Amino acid sequence: MLPSAESLEGKAVPNVVFKARPDDQWRDLSSDELFKGRTVVVFSLPGAFTPTCSSTHLPRYNELAPVLRSHGVDDILCVSVNDAFVMNQWKAGQDAANITVIPDGNGDFTEGMGMLVDKRELGFGRRSWRYSMLVRDGVIDKIFIEPERDGDPFEVSDADTMLAYLAPDAEVPEPVVMFSRPGCPHCARAKQALRDNDIHYTDISEDQKINTIVLRGVTGRMTWPQVFVGGELIGGADEVQAWLAGKA
Repeated sequence: MLPSAESLEGKAVPNVVFKARPDDQWRDLSSDELFKGRTVVVFSLPGAFTPTCSSTHLPRYNELAPVLRSHGVDDILCVSVNDAFVMNQWKAGQDAANITVIPDGNGDFTEGMGMLVDKRELGFGRRSWRYSMLVRDGVIDKIFIEPERDGDPFEVSDADTMLAYLAPDAEVPEPVVMFSRPGCPHCARAKQALRDNDIHYTDISEDQKINTIVLRGVTGRMTWPQVFVGGELIGGADEVQAWLAGKA
């Protein structure tokens, strides 16, 4: 049986050492290093490369990371019972620069949380139950634990629920999608403008089989880049900068 949120809130996170590989070099990361004197959002999931984790859980936290940080969060950690090589490769493929992946390869942290569950029927061995929590100076302030039932429920540990708890009045940004071409200076200018304003965007580039014919079919235009915000076409680099100026 999983622990209740009430039994965990107000308690310190487990004191463990994670075997990580930031910058492709082995390094021991302690709980104190990750949590002491900091406000940290943690979301834990059954496994890297698995469907819900890859399509929704991680991408949405990555997307909302700038908003969470603007409300006092120092770091956003993704914890999974996977080794460092798997976690690093997954992060790279997800383009999740706003997330710090934490490999709990031996399950020590997850077991200390009471969240280690048996997934042998899937060939996974022991993995983490899905949950998220807000940790202040190493103490669990709030935790959202998915309901204990068959399958992989995903109802309360999402990024939007965490943001609503942390900052109920926060403005949730519309999704930003850019069609770009490698080596295009105007694309680089638009990307830099978005980054300078802490706006996360999804880049769909020409090397992903998006050619000029497809670009015209989707946007009605033939010049790169083309940027959409919340489904509305903004346009190229000049239009993006004008849009950003209007938001200031």
